Amino acid sequence: MKRHRLAQLSAAFLAVLLVLALAAPLIAHARGIDPTMTDLLRRFEPPSAEFWLGTDELGRDLFQRLLDGGRVSLLVGFCGALLSAVVGSALGVVAGYLGGRLDALLMRVTDGVIALPLLPLLIVLAAIDPQKVGIPATVAQSETFSLYRIVAIVALTGWTTVARLVRAETLSLKARDFTRAAQALGARPLRIMFRHILPNAMGSVVVATTMSIGSLILLESTLSFLGLGTQPPAASWGNMLTNAQDLLQDAPVLALWPGLLIFLTVIAFNFLGDGLQDTLDPRSERR
Repeated sequence: MKRHRLAQLSAAFLAVLLVLALAAPLIAHARGIDPTMTDLLRRFEPPSAEFWLGTDELGRDLFQRLLDGGRVSLLVGFCGALLSAVVGSALGVVAGYLGGRLDALLMRVTDGVIALPLLPLLIVLAAIDPQKVGIPATVAQSETFSLYRIVAIVALTGWTTVARLVRAETLSLKARDFTRAAQALGARPLRIMFRHILPNAMGSVVVATTMSIGSLILLESTLSFLGLGTQPPAASWGNMLTNAQDLLQDAPVLALWPGLLIFLTVIAFNFLGDGLQDTLDPRSERR
């Protein structure tokens, strides 16, 4: 990992971004700024000692809005990738170890999900009215429910890569000597799968999960840009771009900063995934 400079820089950038995003309420309190407070008399102000990156079209501090948007985007990316990894790992190890008809059924379901057009499917799922499926109006209209719904939606399509990867690793690992020794000692299939096989496949799962975070952040930004993701007044990088698309000529900086952060975050996660792959894969030529 020490030889992978881009992975080190990416990890440092993501660590700083995560700390700033988590500390956003403390930073706002220390600066005496409410990022949700509008002031139409201070629209489009340039960067200053009071407003570090200026203000947006409603007079809100742009720097604090970026930090708040980072909390939402990173939360969706991390939670969605973690949920996808859990579901995909469980299905992959069960399909690979038990085999037979169950393996064929699970893999055909996985192929079916992969074959679906991703963006139209996410748009349809995000456009469903929660109240029509029995969710109370007070819950459906809350910001927390909107965020959790986006996490669940992006995780529904993100587990397929991990499932196929873990299944392939399981097919290889179940033929190893340590798996046969566990079977000879009378270990149950569940213990062999989750005690012996899955931990040995975690290197690939970590790499796949890390690289999927960037993709999930892009999906969340796309849904928010289309007005189907995080709803105002809550900030995310996607809906900040939506608000800025009509102001590109008057205030292009409003689109520059959230777009730049999305780009850098996705690239950083990809570089970090490459570094982890070279580090955790014992067959890597770099290692």
